[in-house]
Amino acid sequence: MPVTTLPAPDAPSRPGHAGLPPIGAAIRDRRKRLGMTLQVLASASGLSAPFLSQVERDLAMPSLVSLTAIAQALGVEMSYFVGTPPPGQVVRRGNQPELLQVGSGPVVYHRLSGQHEERKMEALHMTVPPGIASPLARREGEGFWYILGGELSVWIGQEHFILGPGDSAHFDQRHPYRMRNDGARDVTMIWVGTPALL
Repeated sequence: MPVTTLPAPDAPSRPGHAGLPPIGAAIRDRRKRLGMTLQVLASASGLSAPFLSQVERDLAMPSLVSLTAIAQALGVEMSYFVGTPPPGQVVRRGNQPELLQVGSGPVVYHRLSGQHEERKMEALHMTVPPGIASPLARREGEGFWYILGGELSVWIGQEHFILGPGDSAHFDQRHPYRMRNDGARDVTMIWVGTPALL
């Protein structure tokens, strides 16, 4: 689903960005600065207004895909919400992981892909705690998920799958998709998607 991007009147800087305050407050402040209602932001991002309301009140944490859609709708870069170090090298060493800090959310993201400008995909190592669910999403490109540990419930289009260690899913992200950890232990997984998110 194409995302309508509203033009940004300036190149904003996020107050207190270094300390990464709650994402909800940053979204709400930016939305109000642009004079947007929740319904307008919902239409522009392809997400529901009730979900966005929960995000703004820090009652729900958007996935990186949802956060990308919100950022585009608000006319800002992902760096407005996500703290990342300066561009890194092509090779990533296992003893030097790059943690992506997405607000105070419970999902832990480590970037596996490089940060060279010509890259076309994003690869992340994710740890998803029990009970965590992502909202329904869709975007251009392909998605690939590989489960390292735990069990993950996945919905792609009208299909429901339960993925365990060694299982993978490769799909067209133009179909609506979401996931949820219904188990009692963390799910660890590799997430690969196109185009690059960050």
